[in-house]
Amino acid sequence: MQNRIFLSSPHMSEEGYEKEYVKEAFDTNWIAPLGENVNKFEEELANKIGSKSAAALSSGTAAIHLALKAAGVETGDIVFCPTLTFSATANPIIYQNATPVFIDSNEETWNMCPEALEKAFIKYPKVKAVIVVHLYGLSADMDKITELCRKHNVPLIEDAAESLGTYYKGKHTGTFGDYGIFSFNGNKIITTSGGGMLVSNNIEKVAKARFWATQSRDLAKHYQHSELGFNYRMSNVVAGIGRGQLKVLNQRVEKKREIFSFYKEHLENLDGLEFMPSNEWDEPNYWLSSITLNGQVRPLDIMEALEKENIESRPVWKPMHMQPFFANYDCVLNGTSEKLFKNGVCLPSDTKMTSNDLIRVVNAIKKLWYQ
Repeated sequence: MQNRIFLSSPHMSEEGYEKEYVKEAFDTNWIAPLGENVNKFEEELANKIGSKSAAALSSGTAAIHLALKAAGVETGDIVFCPTLTFSATANPIIYQNATPVFIDSNEETWNMCPEALEKAFIKYPKVKAVIVVHLYGLSADMDKITELCRKHNVPLIEDAAESLGTYYKGKHTGTFGDYGIFSFNGNKIITTSGGGMLVSNNIEKVAKARFWATQSRDLAKHYQHSELGFNYRMSNVVAGIGRGQLKVLNQRVEKKREIFSFYKEHLENLDGLEFMPSNEWDEPNYWLSSITLNGQVRPLDIMEALEKENIESRPVWKPMHMQPFFANYDCVLNGTSEKLFKNGVCLPSDTKMTSNDLIRVVNAIKKLWYQ
């Protein structure tokens, strides 16, 4: 059996940057809970993307949760959320005892459809917040979405968990909304093993999020808590890994783009196979190279053929309105998300893939057309 080709696995820098920062944490005995790596990671990521402030947290999910709390979302409030996303986008809405309303995608971006969002605003004029996702590293249509949120005076939260390194009209995703979130889970474009970041130009709101994330401990000599707190802060060791990973972000984005280009060059002429969309205003990081199938070859055929060759692949996210837990919540649909789920496949996009690995993937897929 040949070596396993993964969908998207952790990739430490060849230069060993991560080890240097982790060693520093050990040498100074700043293992937990906080320390210089946490402070510097926040500062360096904020500078990288052009945000005024950042809070390093235990996960991207925690970052979304605190963004909702900072936006004033409370029990019974309505929050608009894309239906085509991972459940971590929607779960924090429930943590706040709020009510999600799921918004469909459009085929131009695979992300939140501005027309569907506008319909949702008409139906729910008292919505408290909007979450937009940049799926698979593709940017949503941020001009239209931010315009709608400003028009209705509703806070916008960007779930940029999959899109660190993606640009919309020359500006980093995650920096258009009132709050942006990033994930450093093991499968993301850079990883801290697990972790996330909340960013915002509102320095006071980020400071408040840090306070909540450290158990809302008041400034007192004794342990005093005037607000509900959370254990959401990132550790100094994990932040050290993040600082090292941030140094190679540009390399990782470049490799992801090379992978997408290779697939497109070798597969785009196959009948019924189409690639994820591209727009002139979007510079994706291509976190996962994804395709749709509209001919005789179906997604399951692709995934089974790849698995026989010890190659990992995945379906496109199952929409939230189709999930058992979220099935009873309202949604504004146009059929796009269900179509993408039915026809979509995420191809292996691991930045450690060699030329031979890419050829293996392409050949396994082509066999389905030429067998």
